[in-house]
Amino acid sequence: MQFRLSLNISESTNPCKSSSLWAVTGDLSSMDHLEHFDDSRHPPGFLLANARADSTFEQIPVIDFANATHPDPVVRRELANEIRDASVNVGFFYIRNHRIPEHIISSGLDAAKQFFDLAENLKQEVRELRLDTAIHLLNVNDIQLDIHKSMNFKGYTSLLSENADPENIGDLHEAFDLGWEPEEVSLSPTPGLRDDGVMTGQNVWPEGLPGFRSSVLAYYHAIIRLGQSLFPLFALALDLPENFFDDKTTKPAAIMRLLHYPPQPTKPIDRILGIGAHTDYECFTILWQDSVSALQVMNADGKWIDAVPIEGTLVLNLGDQFARWTNDVFKSTVHRVINKSGLERYSIPLFFGTDYDVKLEPLPSCVSEDNPAKYEVVTAGDYVKSRLEATYSHSKT
Repeated sequence: MQFRLSLNISESTNPCKSSSLWAVTGDLSSMDHLEHFDDSRHPPGFLLANARADSTFEQIPVIDFANATHPDPVVRRELANEIRDASVNVGFFYIRNHRIPEHIISSGLDAAKQFFDLAENLKQEVRELRLDTAIHLLNVNDIQLDIHKSMNFKGYTSLLSENADPENIGDLHEAFDLGWEPEEVSLSPTPGLRDDGVMTGQNVWPEGLPGFRSSVLAYYHAIIRLGQSLFPLFALALDLPENFFDDKTTKPAAIMRLLHYPPQPTKPIDRILGIGAHTDYECFTILWQDSVSALQVMNADGKWIDAVPIEGTLVLNLGDQFARWTNDVFKSTVHRVINKSGLERYSIPLFFGTDYDVKLEPLPSCVSEDNPAKYEVVTAGDYVKSRLEATYSHSKT
């Protein structure tokens, strides 16, 4: 019987290092068929960070995650190889078979619509009066919902209050942001705070919306569980032990946003988009989007590629923390949102990073004399907070 068997002899899959690959063809009883594939025919993996600048993509890959927790390590490795290819060359991919129950997604979406529908007239007043009169209508323990009043960037963002692209005037969306909170909410209206360093602080919740908090937290924790299951696969994709990120993700540093985009005017407004061109700040973002196509991803040629909604999938994109971990081998890709559909658009991204006290240091296998470290070492919390401060600085009073 003839067959081909590839053997991983020495870190053969590491995108940051060169390697040696052996293959066996034919009958194993005859080692005359042992072939050595000389790695000198391939550039060292860390050079992919430079090589990909000359390449481009026209589509965003769809990856099936049905085998994400398969007991066979060979099967998990095959999935990790797909993740590595997408992470190096695109920085975006769709997740098929994510196993988030549809009722959890629907309840989270309904809660988002309930909040934004409630607020249209009220939020106009909130924005104009800078929450001076709204405190009595939307509050929890007198904590204002305006995100500008939050030390850890939680709460409500009104239209044009955020500006992801410094070249623009503002972003045409409204949002509600939250972070970690136990799913089983205690009877206390103010659960004990978790120590997150510079990002420490509690969520704020609107009153008068029955079921809002529980529905949003149910979706939040479902995505958290999905995100936690992805870190071992990303570790495999980097040819690291599957538990490499375990001690770096002990306190899920995940911010989630409920987002509402009104239709943009038929005649575009100069320097106002749904969200301007930007990269995300954490390791990766897991996005649910509705059927309105508006998300665009920039390829290496500067061309905008539509991340069209695909039913039953989530979208994952890599962020700056993974780019820093890998010294830009993994790609934190620029993207934006332009809602030209004439319809309202809703989406729910969750930004999953390492614990806020973890230092963002490049992996040794992704650094060399020819490819030195590109970024100053900072903690994840300091990095995320600095980016958020820059994003909201134009509208802070």
